[in-house]
Amino acid sequence: MGVETDGATKPSQAPEHLDVLIVGAGVSGLGAAYHLRRDHSGRRIAILEARDTLGGTWDLFRYPGVRADTDMHTFGYAFAPWRGEARLADGAEILAYLRATAADLGLDRAIRLRTRVLGAAWSSARSRWTVETADSGTGERRTLTCAWLVCATGYFRYDEGHTPYFEGSEKFRGRIVHPQHWPADLDHAGKRVVVIGSGATAVTLVPALADTAAHVTMLQRTPSYILAIPARDRVVAALRRAFGDRRAHTVARTLYLLRQQALWLFCQRFPAVARWFIRRCTARRLPAGYPVDLHFNPPYGPWDQRLCLAPGGDLFAAISRGTASVRTDTIATFTEDGLLLASGERLAADIIVTATGLNVEALGDVRVTVDDTPVNLADTVVYKGLLLSGVPNLAYLVGYTHASWTLRIGLSGEYLSRLLTHMDAHGHTTARPEVGDPPLTTRPFLDLAAGYLTRVVPALPRQGDRAPWRTSTDYLGDVRLLRHQPIENNELRMS
Repeated sequence: MGVETDGATKPSQAPEHLDVLIVGAGVSGLGAAYHLRRDHSGRRIAILEARDTLGGTWDLFRYPGVRADTDMHTFGYAFAPWRGEARLADGAEILAYLRATAADLGLDRAIRLRTRVLGAAWSSARSRWTVETADSGTGERRTLTCAWLVCATGYFRYDEGHTPYFEGSEKFRGRIVHPQHWPADLDHAGKRVVVIGSGATAVTLVPALADTAAHVTMLQRTPSYILAIPARDRVVAALRRAFGDRRAHTVARTLYLLRQQALWLFCQRFPAVARWFIRRCTARRLPAGYPVDLHFNPPYGPWDQRLCLAPGGDLFAAISRGTASVRTDTIATFTEDGLLLASGERLAADIIVTATGLNVEALGDVRVTVDDTPVNLADTVVYKGLLLSGVPNLAYLVGYTHASWTLRIGLSGEYLSRLLTHMDAHGHTTARPEVGDPPLTTRPFLDLAAGYLTRVVPALPRQGDRAPWRTSTDYLGDVRLLRHQPIENNELRMS
């Protein structure tokens, strides 16, 4: 396939060929690139990024207080020590960390900015992908080919967040904003703000806005579990003094991942005890007589949805000061000056923030075909958490939903590197997972009861009920599966 350069009088040029093409220069793409560059320095690798800078989520999200929702020692890379003091770093700190890591390791030189991937077509006859791209600014089209395609775009749409229709919203005379695209000119100082939602974004936004707003109300339909944690970790500080940044990072990373795993298992096995413990911790942070069971006692079990963290108990502190409050109700309609709730209560507002979630989009909306047949993701099953059944030489990188995202990204990058080494040693050019016997019973790949995921289950890949098709939430189990188990498997066809 050629690309015409300038009219019919000039010959078409063969597309540039790469060994590995990584789509996305965020935390996932950079993590995968590190392992591939380290172990396969002779391979031609490029990272395509649709935006005009690296960082992905952490460059996109600019709302007040934006921060990580897991500790930085496990959210950061194993190969790049986190040197900051915050247990949950803010967005600017994370972006600076990613930029510094990419520059220090030379990964930034592999990034091609403002390059959006439109489609990818696999040819079995040629054992390669043909990838169509467009310049994000000019729209100019270009074709590349590659042996391996790595989709590191996460699972949500960058161009829009999820905002359901609210009755009467056109009447509101104030400003309505979604956190995913926070206006740079929005001044909330001295304003009455209502934040609709109770997830991690709302829990982050409310205390940050409450520092200068006249008052902030978190309006939730259903409460979330929110656990206060220390903003700084004295143990990590002591480890750094004793062993230096790199060794301290390794020890702290191990401690935190074990703590994450223990908390999740405890919540799954003893949900009633976990509910009691979290409620008790919450009540101790709030004024006497506060209606904890109305506003902070969800109808579901801990970790059925993601557990929100409040460093230093900042949300509870804002409520205790009276600069923030919580309402558990539904919206009847927007009014000219705020909201009318189903209970009849009116909330006055100058600014309404719709922290109502994400729109999910697998593979960055790249159109994928295999031998001219479109790939329907819902018909695929995920192999070892990153390969798709029936799709050759493609990896889809998705992190953990019950722990730090980057923990699984690191293991996936290691596995992909091992797989390429194995293929080189045995003269293989193609790896295609295929479901064998016994047949699988499947369920959603992202097994978390969050609204933004349940809305799009039919459009996402599936997972099976047995290894290697079952998507694990157990990091130590994944270490065995991805780092130590043999590459050879009768359900991974290589040729």
